[in-house]
This record gives sequence, structure tokens and C-alpha cells, in this order.
Amino acid sequence: MSGVAVDANGSVYVIQRGRKADPILVFDKHGYLLRSWGKGDFILPHSLRLDPSGNVWAVDAGASKLIKYSSSGKKLLTIAVEPVPDNGSPFRGVTDLAFTSNGHMFITDGYGNARILEYTADGNRVRQWGHPGTGPAEFHLPHAIQISQHGTIYVADRENGRIEKFDLNGRFLGEIDQLGRCYALRLDRGALWVSMSSMGEDAGAPGWLVKLDPESGQILGHQTLPEQRVGHALDFLPSGEPIVTAGNSVILFQRR
Repeated sequence: MSGVAVDANGSVYVIQRGRKADPILVFDKHGYLLRSWGKGDFILPHSLRLDPSGNVWAVDAGASKLIKYSSSGKKLLTIAVEPVPDNGSPFRGVTDLAFTSNGHMFITDGYGNARILEYTADGNRVRQWGHPGTGPAEFHLPHAIQISQHGTIYVADRENGRIEKFDLNGRFLGEIDQLGRCYALRLDRGALWVSMSSMGEDAGAPGWLVKLDPESGQILGHQTLPEQRVGHALDFLPSGEPIVTAGNSVILFQRR
């Protein structure tokens, strides 16, 4: 299970890489499967988002493309994010996306590239910024993105162990550093939540779900994931409970 998104009714959309089931699965709040689709559409499913109109956007990190579906699974649009890097890896190109109030989307292009791109809702590229490195507006695998209601963009710069902040024009605003590998971001009820793992090489180390102040970066709370799992994606139920995908599981946390 590599991606998760929750709609206003509490239905849980996940995207997964197994070959036997459809890549996109929709469950009710009790965990019962409602519908599924997408077989044959992906090389490497990576993440999933819902736009303000309730459409489903899925990221294919093997082909560096976005696919837009209706909530019932009808394919509406495909956006190829090019150039697709020839990096010798099955992971190539786009990793995540997020939406602004005007319908534009911002995309993290992290596997083999190191940039952020802005697109219109119908797939026209507006701007891009970023290149490899460790300085401001530089990246080492931008893996996830989130946009606040005030227009601040938060980017999980995974292999640099930090979150970079930008305005909607791409101007660097600051960073929250000295973190672990940041896999997923979500803003909820005034806090920035991050799913992360250790920067070390210990494959058995568990991941964490960390709650941050989005302005200061102060840690407000944290929770270790069970069974040494690392969360790849994160969202929230309407009632406020965090839900994380890790390995082949969807984990629901009780909010404290």
C-alpha cells in the first residue's frame, strides 16, 4: 500500500502495487471494499490524492505520469511529466502532488530529478524550480508535498532529512531540518504531520508519525509505527484519526 487519501464521507482510497488486485481500492470507514479499478494503467503506483472536486489523482512513479479519475473510476486525464529520467531504476520521475484553491497542482518530481512543478488543472505546465543539492530550493529526492490554506508549500526533501517551505511563486521561505527521511506530509487542524524514518542504514528501525508546529518546526508529539514499519503515505479521517499506509497494511491511529 503506497498511497492513501480520505474523502469527506470517510471513504478510504488506497493505491497498491500487488499484481492480483486492482491498483486503486476504495473502502468504507469500516474497512469493507466498495470498488476498485486501474489494472493495466500503471508501471509503478506510488501515491494518491483527491482534488477539491473529489476526483482521484494517482501517481505512476515508473512512467512519471499522473492519471485523473472520477470517484467511480472513470479515467479523465493523463499528464506525462517529462523528461522521464534515465536513471537505471524502476522509480523514475513524479512522486506526489497537491492542490491549490484555484485548481492548480504542484508536483514533486523526485526520482532521478530534483524539482517542483506547477500545472493547471487541465495539464498545462506553469513553472518549475529546484535542482540537486543541499541548499535552499535544492533537493535530494523530494518525495511528498502539501499546501496550506494560506498558500505555503511544504516539501518533504526525503534524503536531506528536512522539510522545505515555499510560497506559491516558488520563493524559498525556510526549512525544518534535522529530521529523518520524510516520506509523507499532511496538514490537519493547524499541525504538520510527517511520516518519517531514521536517516541511518538500520533496516529494522521503526518509522514514526510526528506532529510538528508548521511555523517553528517544534515537535508537538510522536508515535512509533508498529512492527518496525515505515509509513509511506498519510491522511486523516474526517473525525481526525491519522491513517498511514506501511508495507501491505493500512494503519489507523487513535488521536490523542
